[in-house]
Amino acid sequence: MKSPLRERTFQLAVEVVRLCEVLKTERKEYVLSRQILRSGTNPGAMVREAQNAESEKDFIHKLKVAQKEVGETQYWLDILLETGYIDQVSYDCIFGLTSEIMKMIRSAVLTLKQKEERKK
Repeated sequence: MKSPLRERTFQLAVEVVRLCEVLKTERKEYVLSRQILRSGTNPGAMVREAQNAESEKDFIHKLKVAQKEVGETQYWLDILLETGYIDQVSYDCIFGLTSEIMKMIRSAVLTLKQKEERKK
């Protein structure tokens, strides 16, 4: 079964890797590119880890970690835009993807928490 969240976080990772290559080769920027590379590729890894979670609580925890990493990626995108390392088009493309992922994760966590509450 295909997972839209898994697909979107993978797409984010690919876009961030491509962005980092441009930042390093064309802009000669190495510090911020490492930061966004780490935070932008981690959500996909966490979503995959969540699929193998030991419990529902563990699953929710891994999704929350992914959510935090997406938020951090948005922060680095804001910095890169404000400092002129990326243009508005690049920013909008990746930021739009992070916003979509954030909504998906929030929805999944909320649904799972409501499910847990009903069990009690």
